Amino acid sequence: MKYVALAIVVICSTVLVAEQRGGRGGAARPAEPHPSGLPSKAPEQGWVGEAWNPHEGGLLKVKVQIRFGVEMQAGVQAANWKQMPAGWVFGRCSAVSTDAQANVYVLHRNTEIDPLVVFDANGNYLRSWGKGVIGDPHGVRVDRENNVWAVDRAGQILKYTNDGKLLMTIGIKGQRGTDDKTFNLPTDVAWDSQGNTYISDGYGNSRVVKFDKNGKFLMTWGTPGSGPSQFSTVHSIQFDSKDRAYVSDRENNRIQIFDTNGKLIKMWNHLGSTQGIWISPKDEMYILTHRNNVENITADTLAGRLMKIDLESGKVLGSMESPGHEISGSPNGDIFVASLTGNILRWMPHPDFTRSH
Repeated sequence: MKYVALAIVVICSTVLVAEQRGGRGGAARPAEPHPSGLPSKAPEQGWVGEAWNPHEGGLLKVKVQIRFGVEMQAGVQAANWKQMPAGWVFGRCSAVSTDAQANVYVLHRNTEIDPLVVFDANGNYLRSWGKGVIGDPHGVRVDRENNVWAVDRAGQILKYTNDGKLLMTIGIKGQRGTDDKTFNLPTDVAWDSQGNTYISDGYGNSRVVKFDKNGKFLMTWGTPGSGPSQFSTVHSIQFDSKDRAYVSDRENNRIQIFDTNGKLIKMWNHLGSTQGIWISPKDEMYILTHRNNVENITADTLAGRLMKIDLESGKVLGSMESPGHEISGSPNGDIFVASLTGNILRWMPHPDFTRSH
């Protein structure tokens, strides 16, 4: 529990500092002079002392709701807030996604309740499903047709309607393998513009597996190792509008970028050990990353950084501390982070750095 409390304190502290700097009535103010008279290392980011490095790319202008779906959102009347069923609490939150209506899909690991829980954009409980079916929850994504895909490390990828009707299963629950019918601890799912499905297969294997829109196996690429097109923990995958696949090669501390046939286009070696990737329909890219794989594993994702990335150059456009395992974004501009602390963090872009609570 002390690590959960520490993570929450760190997040709230960073936003509070941002609030003190930015105020509520306009553009961010320059840092106030320090009592010592020493200058800030980055005045545009507030007071940054000698022992601290400025935020990469500048401080993201956001505010945060640290317990989305569990605590009532600020400004909402209690009578208008629909909570989860009595006694329900999240386990470790492994993934989060949103649909075209800005509903939020949370995948977590409390085996006593449904692992897939759905909320509206304001955190009101809508529905849930998956108990006894999703064995080892890891990833959830919503495709362009509003279908919901759950990635189960038990060996299966489950495609549902957004109200929980099972449409298709890829893989075999409880069976591990390297052929075209089995996975070994898969992690994430993504789609290209033609609707082909790509599975990052992930912890036990070191590959990306491609299927057509009907679930027919097409190809695979990747082998264990640290060379080009090799992987060590394929943890997250996303596509941009040009059908380039961005693959988190987490333990190799890099992101590799491929075409739809697995041809390597380029590698980014400067962003650290990346847990999660999300790319919006407008090609806005956000990642959850760590300085390196040692910090990632040692701190169990608590030492993370939320970064906004320029899609073409890989340049960091802004950053903020955030523990987290996976990331997604909403049509309304909110960024959602699933944290193994058992929280869903809702980062809301805001020009004035105000607090949400």
